[in-house]
Amino acid sequence: MIPRRLLSALRTGLVESPAVALMGPRQAGKTTLALEVARSRPSIYLDLESMADRSKLVEPELYLEQHTDKLVILDEIQRMPQLFQSLRGLIDRGRRSGQGTGRFLVLGSASIDLLKQSSESLAGRIRYLELATLDAGEVGPDRLNALWLRGGFPESLLARSDAASLRWRIDFVRTYLERDIPQLGPRIPAETLRRFWTMLAHQQGSLLNLAVLARALAVDGKTVAVYLDLLVDLLLVRRLMPCHGNARKRLVKSPKVYVRDSGLVHALLGIGDREALMAHPVSGGSWEGLVIESLIAAAPGGSEVYFFRTAAGAEIDLLLKLPGQRQPWAIEIKRGLAPRIERGFHSACEVVQPLQRRVVYGGLERFPIAAGVEAVSLPELCAELAAAGLA
Repeated sequence: MIPRRLLSALRTGLVESPAVALMGPRQAGKTTLALEVARSRPSIYLDLESMADRSKLVEPELYLEQHTDKLVILDEIQRMPQLFQSLRGLIDRGRRSGQGTGRFLVLGSASIDLLKQSSESLAGRIRYLELATLDAGEVGPDRLNALWLRGGFPESLLARSDAASLRWRIDFVRTYLERDIPQLGPRIPAETLRRFWTMLAHQQGSLLNLAVLARALAVDGKTVAVYLDLLVDLLLVRRLMPCHGNARKRLVKSPKVYVRDSGLVHALLGIGDREALMAHPVSGGSWEGLVIESLIAAAPGGSEVYFFRTAAGAEIDLLLKLPGQRQPWAIEIKRGLAPRIERGFHSACEVVQPLQRRVVYGGLERFPIAAGVEAVSLPELCAELAAAGLA
């Protein structure tokens, strides 16, 4: 198993909280991570997609009361969201008897209804953690090119060939559209949602324009907003919000939109190997999305993330404001091996006054690129941000 950065936070959460919710897209590795935790303590695992396991919870409190001495892992919790009410009673009774923490680990694909249900029932009793797909800091420099092409879903990244990886991702997209999303509630035609998802892949890293997307799909803007909200809530798409910190500047107000896994971008666009990727117009946006997802995953929990752009052309690709720091890190993203920074980055930094200035590029060496600006590899910057969270 490739070591996951979140393992330490998950173990800490179970020490400090009665319940932990580990949320993330399907096949991101939630079950593997939960079973790794279960190896070190008495545990019981229930897969709520299994009819046999679901039948055990017809009377949930009666069944779970028999396992108060174990960590109870409830996988695919979105299949039985009504369990949250039962968990609340069990947690409160456990607290009164001295069993205050480490009772339940629930795993699920995020959805609006699921998060609303759990937050209402378990307020003050649950900690949320998000497990994204594998990132550059976890896989390291040797697998970076494979990560970019194949994405971070473990089965895709570790497939025996690029062709096998692509087939896995195509099947993943089909399953999500035809089975998983309908199970979560929305009744959206699979082909319509596929077209929308593919449009977002074509526009990877572009400013969101709902009107253009609505015209292309022949629906209204509100309907497109619903589609986008769904993919964001399922942790498949990210809305990166702009910085609005300086009222004297004419700042861009539209968010940027990214399909969060680069491998899914390439599957949606039919890009099967590195040669096709390097020749495709989406390669720059795809690399930018990989960098952003990896850096956000590596940054300490509670970090604020946004981008900066003015109407005059001053721009910073990513601003990361770490907890306890008054000024953000300014990060410029370049794909090539000889990165150059434009005047717009310097102009933006004069406004933002960042604490650190970094240029992420496709090479492995670290070197100064301008006064106060360093070029650095993606894995190394991931490690630097992770270390900043431990300081």
